[in-house]
Amino acid sequence: MNDILSYAWTNGLAFVFILSVIVFIHEMGHFLVARMNGVRVEVFSIGFGPELFGWNTRSGTRWKVSLLPLGGYVKFFGDANAASMPDAEAKEMTDAEKAVSFPFKRLPQRAAIVVAGPLANFVLAIAIFAVLFATIGQRVTPPDISTVIPDSAAAEAGLQPGDLVLRIDDQPISRFEDMQAIVRESAGETLRMVVRRDGKEVAVTITPRAVEREDRFGNVQRFGLIGVTRAGVTFVKLDPIAAVGAAFTETGSLSVATLRAVGQIIKGTRGTEELGGPVRIIQLSGQVAKEGPLTVFWFMALLSINLGLINLMPVPMLDGGHLLFYAFEALRGRPLSERTQEYGFRIGLAMVLALMVFATWNDLVQLRLVDYVVGLFS
Repeated sequence: MNDILSYAWTNGLAFVFILSVIVFIHEMGHFLVARMNGVRVEVFSIGFGPELFGWNTRSGTRWKVSLLPLGGYVKFFGDANAASMPDAEAKEMTDAEKAVSFPFKRLPQRAAIVVAGPLANFVLAIAIFAVLFATIGQRVTPPDISTVIPDSAAAEAGLQPGDLVLRIDDQPISRFEDMQAIVRESAGETLRMVVRRDGKEVAVTITPRAVEREDRFGNVQRFGLIGVTRAGVTFVKLDPIAAVGAAFTETGSLSVATLRAVGQIIKGTRGTEELGGPVRIIQLSGQVAKEGPLTVFWFMALLSINLGLINLMPVPMLDGGHLLFYAFEALRGRPLSERTQEYGFRIGLAMVLALMVFATWNDLVQLRLVDYVVGLFS
């Protein structure tokens, strides 16, 4: 029991810290752009549920920390709830109240306020990467092949030690990690690779083989592998301007890789068991916390990117769902009816809850808790 309590305390504390920072930045994006557009913010909450503590500011905002540290929200004046559903009493507002009410702002203003949250998550990731690249250095691995494993996909394709990978499917390759990212996401798919060998460009066709391995966190990962090793790794410190540029590139690459993985799950070429929920995030938070602050900040940047992408999905209840409604409003010249929006939010809530339940179930299966419980009754 003591081990369980210690595990829950250590991992839970790291989880609360990491997620609270990411959520705070996300909601601060909404808050700042709302205030810039003259919208009154009634509540700024880190967490959901009953309030633990909070305070009021002169602007009328209640800043608070709530019991359940699984997210957060800002509630604008004129919204019926934290999901920004229109208040039924909005029509009875005075002109002065309408001037500071979210629903009565122009469409571009509302869209800017909504998209500011996810954008803030990307800005956080860029800032973290930029600081790491300028202080610790960016990991740089030339895309040259040191060894080719016998009987591997690389050996079958004719790759040789000393080959320098130039392009994969017409995409330029500047780092070994670039090649790794493409190969990992392309298990069973045929790739066209161009390498430089003895001063000449040579074209090869290669099909990464699907491999399943258990990582250091106990999660089973399925990915593509061709069977080559790199020549060496170095860390290069960048000047501030170059660090910011590299941080933009890194954030973009991770975003594309994440979207590609989601697309593969939807198509069925990648297993849904890789979807993780709160339990797995808690587990990973504890693990990275043990490895030191650098790993924590890298994980925070990765999680921030994922939160930004998730919130941009066109699902009602999420920021992307609001943007979808605004797109319809722009096309129609008027907002969707209140009933349509209400049904949309209900469907969106059901989808989000279903995804959370499914992801949590995956977490419990990965932790083998389900097998343990079943064993108690068999």
